[in-house]
Order: sequence, then structure tokens, then C-alpha cells
Amino acid sequence: MLGRIFKAYDIRGTYPDLLNDTMAWQIGYGASKYLIADAAAAGETTPMMRNVVVGRDMRSSSPSLTRQLIQGINDQSGDVIDLGMCDTSMIYFAVNHLDCAGGVMVTASHNPPNYNGFKISKRKAKPVGEGTGLAEIRKFAAMVDKATIVKQSGRSQSRDLWSAYAKHVRSFLDWPAGAKLKIVIDASNGMAGTMIPKLFGKVGVAPVVPGLTIVEVNFDNTRGVFAHEPNPLVESNLKQVQEAVLAEQADLGVCFDGDADRCVIVDETGRTVGCDHLTALLARHFLATSPGAAIVYDLRSTKAVAEEVTKAGGRPVRGRVGHVFLKQAMADNEGVFGGELSGHFYFKDNYNADSGVISMCVVLSILTRAGKPMSELIGPIARYPQSGEINFAIDDKDGALLALKREFSPPAKGAIIDELDGVTIDCFVKHGWWCNIRKSNTEPLLRLNMEAKDKPTLERMLAEISPKLGRKVDH
Repeated sequence: MLGRIFKAYDIRGTYPDLLNDTMAWQIGYGASKYLIADAAAAGETTPMMRNVVVGRDMRSSSPSLTRQLIQGINDQSGDVIDLGMCDTSMIYFAVNHLDCAGGVMVTASHNPPNYNGFKISKRKAKPVGEGTGLAEIRKFAAMVDKATIVKQSGRSQSRDLWSAYAKHVRSFLDWPAGAKLKIVIDASNGMAGTMIPKLFGKVGVAPVVPGLTIVEVNFDNTRGVFAHEPNPLVESNLKQVQEAVLAEQADLGVCFDGDADRCVIVDETGRTVGCDHLTALLARHFLATSPGAAIVYDLRSTKAVAEEVTKAGGRPVRGRVGHVFLKQAMADNEGVFGGELSGHFYFKDNYNADSGVISMCVVLSILTRAGKPMSELIGPIARYPQSGEINFAIDDKDGALLALKREFSPPAKGAIIDELDGVTIDCFVKHGWWCNIRKSNTEPLLRLNMEAKDKPTLERMLAEISPKLGRKVDH
């Protein structure tokens, strides 16, 4: 059963049929064993390196899963610092702020309320994925028997880090005296409903940031239900924040996912800002104070990202899709900032980790200085038509990719082809288009992202390539 809930980057499943409290204890035991051993192997032997930070989201199953997770960590000899309900990015902060062996967040992120899971980080908040520790945790968890082990005497304590976390997050907010902005925040009935008031104050109380007016949407996270799916990448889930921005005549809308480590921005006209376009805008902000630095970006992103980074004097670095790979690329290239199409944004001064609320702070900082609305800042960046991600059902994924590589390889059509993540076919300079096709890790699907210099070229190439990828599906 454990094998069904361990994914490429985290642990996730429906509760209580696929994921239950017994498994939470096993996972706690396995995570403690791995995290403490990993710290020891790196020469980290201070008492704090037996500490594991734990937090949870607002789901009705999270309290019981958290109790069992903590018990499993303690029974393996690990000590727990329990943060209670928090956003996932607070775990990354706490691991570094307290110099711990790692952290575990109990959450299913953007999934429906009957799901839950665990996101695990190790020292310095480095991600734990399939190839970076998750396989070992799965093995340790599967081998342990609660009834027969000799239980150790790990300790557990609760800590309130909101004040320290707020200071860290607001250090990214450049707010000139006299600045005024009105923003709508849709918390998606998730952890932003707890986090935003802690960091920026409650509505109706003297504001923490004078001149910043926050209109709250879906902040109640006490009932275990969602007004809409807590996934801001689905356009229909942005309807409430878009309507509120127009009704309130706000400068900006922000929609967070369930555990608030991702956000999507809506401009003052109610239009959604593409996360790759936002990456380019934020890159210019960081390059202004870190000239020549590397900017890491998801390889599915618009060509405008690399163009804007180069124009601003930075070094664009394409990265594989997924937080494990983007964080590693940030570290390897000493990147100052990174962004993904998924709405994850990474910051050097945030331990190379992602944060939805820090992303929001940087966007607000840009708006206070720009003298232009968001739509005018993004308009010149969103200069190339895009397909968005299109999914195709096909049994022989490898065969379809091989056929495409053969068709477009030089000298036939002169494309530049690389396989950093899936297959990227780049004919942008010669023919005005490029695309990336990636395999789903769990389903018989191919995922296509295409961009072109003009809409007719995009439509023509979509019509040519789509039939080669199988049957288009909504997914």
C-alpha cells in the first residue's frame, strides 16, 4: 500500500483508504531515520540535527495524521518542533532558522479535501524527492513494525515562529513611504487564510503595512471545504478573485493554492498573468541589484524569459520541471531567482526555496515603484502566442517522441533538439516556433507546450504536431 502513495516529489493519497494514520506513523519513523542519518553523513552532529520541524494544513484529516507522524518521529529517536497550522514555505524557513535536520509538512496542496499527504525537506530545506531520499524513506517506512520495535524517547515541543517568519517575509517588501495599493487575495480556503493575517494583520485592525489594503476572499479554513478547487492554475478557479478585482477596482489579485506555497497573479483588468511572464518581470527586479546573476526558469517557459534576462544583463538557465530540479539548478548556478509555470517561485535569499507570499511581496514592490499598472508591465513580455499545456492520451509515448525527433532532426527540418526534460524541438529562429513534449510519470499521457512568433504559425504547427501525439484530453 505504501508504494501507491509515494510520488516523484512527495507522498499523497486519499484519506483514509490509500493514506491512513498507521502509514503516517510509518512515514514519520522512516523520515526521522533518513533525515538524522543524512545530517550525520554530512558531518552535522549538533543536538539540533535530531530535530524535525512539522507543520500541517487545514484539512480535517491533518490533525490525526500529524499526531501519528510526530509519534513515529519520536519513536525513532527524532525530536519534533511542532509549528501547528502553517503554510508550506514556513517549514522551509523554520528548518533554516532553527538549523534542523529537516521538516515535514502535512498537506495535499491543491488536491480535493479527501486527499492528504506529506512534503519532506532535509537540511537547509533541500527537497526530498524520489532520487534525493524519498525512496529511502519509503524503504524504511515499509520495513518497520510498530508492534515489535524498541521505541526511542524522542521529544516534542510546540513553537510559535510567526513573528520571525513575518520579519523574514516582509524583508522582501520594498514599500516606499506614502505608497498605496489595494489588492484582492483569494486564500482558496487554504493556509493563506491563516498566514496572511499573521504576516500583514487582520482586516479592520491597524494595518501592518500602511497604505496596503487587502480584500479577503475565501479566508475561512475552519470547515474543511473549498469554495473552489485550491488550484490557481485552473482558470475557472480564478473567477472569484477576477470578479473581486473588478468590483473593488483593485490594483492586483492574488490566488494561493491550498498550502500557500504557490500563487497566481491577476492584473487590474481581471486578466490572469502567466507564471512564465511573471518570472521575466521578477527577474528584472532581482537583476537590478544583482547584475550578471543567473536566473533559473522552467524549460516550458516563454522565450521572452531568456530574452528579458539577457537584456537585463543576467544569465538565463533552463531547468527541468519540478521543485527538486529547480532548487538544485538554483544552487548549482548560484541563481538569485527562479520561476516555474506551476506558480512556484524560488529566491536565493529564501534558502533557494519557493514561497507564494514572498512572490506576492516582490510583485507589490515592483508595482509601488513602476508607476504603471500590472497589465502595462506584463503586456510587452507576453509578446508570443502560446498553446498552454495540452494533454494527449497515447499508449506508446516513447514511440511518438522518437518519431518526432527523427522528423525534425537536421538536416530534414533543421530544428535544435534537446532532451533536458522530455523532448524540446526548437525552430524559433528559422521557422518561428518551438515546443516541448514531456511524458507523464503516472499516466499514458504526453504533455505539449508550444509557442510561436505569431498566431497563424502557432495554429498551423499545433494542427501539424497534435495528431502525432495521440488523442487530446482535458486533464
